[in-house]
Amino acid sequence: MHGGGAPAAGRGGSTGSGTGTAALPDPSGIDPALPPDDAGPRPHQPRKPAPAPGTPQGKAPPGGPPLPPPPAPRGRVPPPPPPAHPAPTPAPASTPRATPATRPDPLPGLPAPCPPSRPTRLLIPYLRLDAPVIPLGLDREHRLTAPPEDDPKLVGWYRQGASPGEQGTAVAVGHLDTHSGPAVFAGLTELKRGRIVKARRADGRTAVYTVDKVKAYQKADFPGREVYGARGRPELRLITCGGSYDRRKGYSGNVVVFAHLTGVV
Repeated sequence: MHGGGAPAAGRGGSTGSGTGTAALPDPSGIDPALPPDDAGPRPHQPRKPAPAPGTPQGKAPPGGPPLPPPPAPRGRVPPPPPPAHPAPTPAPASTPRATPATRPDPLPGLPAPCPPSRPTRLLIPYLRLDAPVIPLGLDREHRLTAPPEDDPKLVGWYRQGASPGEQGTAVAVGHLDTHSGPAVFAGLTELKRGRIVKARRADGRTAVYTVDKVKAYQKADFPGREVYGARGRPELRLITCGGSYDRRKGYSGNVVVFAHLTGVV
């Protein structure tokens, strides 16, 4: 997978983006645990993100410059003015004791989100995968950089997104293959609903995720909102390349594993 910058060596040693990674836009000014909706994989010449449907007037799309405030809505009835002499409010017979507010679990039955802590290793028992994790950022074209190809067993974690077990949608990427053969995420398409993915954290805890589904998308039809959008619980996306392979253009699509947090040990 190649996330941007200079072309990478594809299969068979040919030059091209034979290891293409999904692209993310610049997260500046946006919740770091939630990449924007238009964050799909893009060709080497990234298109300008179109405003999301239903974006209200006066609100800038993610990463865009601020827009002027919207005009006052037409036909809205202004609120009535307060009365000149408001009627006194009768005092209650007895003042009830204030009850401390409790914060309900937003999703009963699921573990509470973890505080931030960087990932150290990613484990997928079904695939016998136990790989070190390195932090990844964005390049000048707002593309997520890829792990180095000289070590195809590394997993890259989007460092400006959610950490393992943290509230939000965490993103991890890995190579499908390199010129030397299969790489760390070569077996992602073998995962099924219910399989387990574990992410070890620097604080000693391990976030346990359960796979919901595995989907394949063409790069031109990558659903950024579905992949990167928040779901009200800690979730994880594992992304590698997929589809057909072209020696000049690389892979035509991406494979995405969707999972949600089901345990912390």
